[in-house]
Amino acid sequence: MSVTLLLAHLTLPTRDVERTAAFLERAFRLSRLAVPDNSPVDLVWLDMGGGQQLHVLHVDGFEVSAFEQELGRHIAFNHQEADFGGLKQRLTAQGATLISPERSTPYDRFFFREPVNGYVFEVIGVGAGQ
Repeated sequence: MSVTLLLAHLTLPTRDVERTAAFLERAFRLSRLAVPDNSPVDLVWLDMGGGQQLHVLHVDGFEVSAFEQELGRHIAFNHQEADFGGLKQRLTAQGATLISPERSTPYDRFFFREPVNGYVFEVIGVGAGQ
């Protein structure tokens, strides 16, 4: 039996919630959502569309994995290919490092390391009709 899983939310721990959330907001043009009043830590929820959310929360002493890379751990998002140029400009203007893929694929994509925590993201191009 096959089951369809839809992402409800992705949680990104960080030492600096505001800088991490602001980076993601500006790069991907995400908007903030209301957060619960009873959270014991500082957090920001971002709307990724389609009911999906990105939760950024404070964790004391947090360090990203030493395995953040294409052939290791990374976070992959689909993004409109028509905005690749604009996205890359927004990323580099905020201090992100663009990374070329290590292997070729039949679709356009690129990676970047975000400047606050060192997370690695993959951005996969999708066309207007996809």
